[in-house]
Amino acid sequence: MELTRNLRVDSATRLGPSPPRHLDEGCPVADAVEIMRRERVGCLLVTRAGKLIGVFTERDLLARVLAPGRPLSTKLADCYTPDPVTIDPKDTVKTGIDRMQAGGYRHLPIITADGTPVGILSAKQVVRYLVDHFPGIVYNLPPRPHDNYPSEPEGA
Repeated sequence: MELTRNLRVDSATRLGPSPPRHLDEGCPVADAVEIMRRERVGCLLVTRAGKLIGVFTERDLLARVLAPGRPLSTKLADCYTPDPVTIDPKDTVKTGIDRMQAGGYRHLPIITADGTPVGILSAKQVVRYLVDHFPGIVYNLPPRPHDNYPSEPEGA
């Protein structure tokens, strides 16, 4: 099957990852929230001297800042997720999907061997890639796929 082969051959960069939006670990959470809202993204990379050291996600904002009642002036260094699972730009789509599925991640940083961020792979991009392989099936689904037949006869 073409999809099986493509998953093992196509590199993760083929999915069109988002550009690496990142902030230094010393920046306040308020700056991260502003970027996330403006750019409409759910994940920022946290860097130190241009190298990836962690990620800051919507989940981090809720669980590590808002739930404990911390102010938005809190530094990212105090509330980001350190040492995230990553992939190399040359890794396959299958590798990216496997790592996202194993950890339950919606975002996966793509970094070079020296730790420089080059993109962020999202679950949305993976779904779009899969839909591209089965457009006839996905686009021809009825509006409510489980309601194949009306529950009551129509008409008089």
